[in-house]
Amino acid sequence: MKNENLKAAEKGIGQQGIAFSNNALRAMIIPMFLEQLLVMFVGLADTFIVSYVGEAAVCGVSLVNQFNTIFVYLFTALASGGAVVISQYLGRGAREKAGEAASQLLSFSVCFSLMLMILALWGNENIVSLLFGRVDRDVMQACVTYLRISAYSYPALAIYNSGAALFRSMGRTDVTMYLSAISNMMNIVGNLIGVFILQAGVAGVAYPSLLARTFSAVVITWLCFHEKQGAAYQWRWLLHCYGRLMERILRIAVPNGVENGIFQLVKVALSSIVALFGTSQIAANGVAQSIWSLAALAGVSMGPVFITVIGQSMGNGNPRAAEAYFEKLLRITILFSSVWNVLILLLTPLFLQFYALQPETKQLVIWLVLIHNLFNALAYPFSGALSNGLRAAGDVRFTMYISIVSTIGVRLLLSYVLGITLQLGVIGIALAMVCDWLVRAVLFRWRQKSGRWKGFQVI
Repeated sequence: MKNENLKAAEKGIGQQGIAFSNNALRAMIIPMFLEQLLVMFVGLADTFIVSYVGEAAVCGVSLVNQFNTIFVYLFTALASGGAVVISQYLGRGAREKAGEAASQLLSFSVCFSLMLMILALWGNENIVSLLFGRVDRDVMQACVTYLRISAYSYPALAIYNSGAALFRSMGRTDVTMYLSAISNMMNIVGNLIGVFILQAGVAGVAYPSLLARTFSAVVITWLCFHEKQGAAYQWRWLLHCYGRLMERILRIAVPNGVENGIFQLVKVALSSIVALFGTSQIAANGVAQSIWSLAALAGVSMGPVFITVIGQSMGNGNPRAAEAYFEKLLRITILFSSVWNVLILLLTPLFLQFYALQPETKQLVIWLVLIHNLFNALAYPFSGALSNGLRAAGDVRFTMYISIVSTIGVRLLLSYVLGITLQLGVIGIALAMVCDWLVRAVLFRWRQKSGRWKGFQVI
């Protein structure tokens, strides 16, 4: 019966050429996953190379990257808002309006990122002191150097995200995958030259990132101007402000940005709680988090796919198709996540061979990975990927409110109760995390089943 409903729904949109066949979905999912996987491995390579500069450099880079992550999430939230609007226009067949929305997204992103760049350059040492308190002088110098150079890359990062939003909305995730592969390889080669040949210290790893991001921004912008099959940038749209159109983008982006901002603040608070548990548990949590990030890639990479598919279906005025694709994408996400999480769990003992940890610490890591991967496979598809589909339909306030309340009321408070009061340590933190996922999963699934998301209008 479900297959018949899906075929009937696809027939309704297939006449306009935007039905998503299995091959079309595969062509979106695989490049998105490979791109995320590549970015993660490049991040590990960066950390490895930076370690040769010295402990102060490692501390400086890691501290500033925590700060930079805030801006990354802001640019991502803005791009996601644009992707929803662009996807809905493409689903309607309004290529010019989609191009107009993409152009407005780029214009706003440039202005917004320039403001943040100026703020970071002006504040610099004061920002580091405010966020991280009094650190050693050599660490402070590394932070200031890395932050100053990183700030110059904010506009490039925002420009790339805007262009990536356009291509992902068209289902062209292969473009961003190839571009990400080239730029990340440039970054690694640049780091090797900067650290081992030029011996430029922190600057030797900061400038390659700036150059790689600039390269990505220039190339994807050129591609967006010359796109022939889908939507494209045009100068007349870039140089004019369309308030109503920008309002539609921000109506999606702002709640998403607030939600991500609260989540990052809670992560900082949780780090403070973990710091109370002693060296062994802190080490186990740090290693487990790196493995968690790898295990979560399957679910995370499905998020943009939900935005494209559900957004285009709703833009086409076909909520029946959107409903059918919700179910199909959920099945794909659960299957994909389950296989991937089981694989990572089986490989965890092998990963632990590369860490100089005590046997009891390694055992704790395995328990943490087991808890995470089990629920990441079964609950996260509903709490994470599904929420992107609801946002793509315009149901952004509900997802924001639930996410904020669950993050604070479940993850943060339960971490305190389980981790400190009941003395479960990092196991309690992990259990609080999966409880947060379960609460969101139940509520988001209920919301999707209720059909209330069908009543929202984005364009």
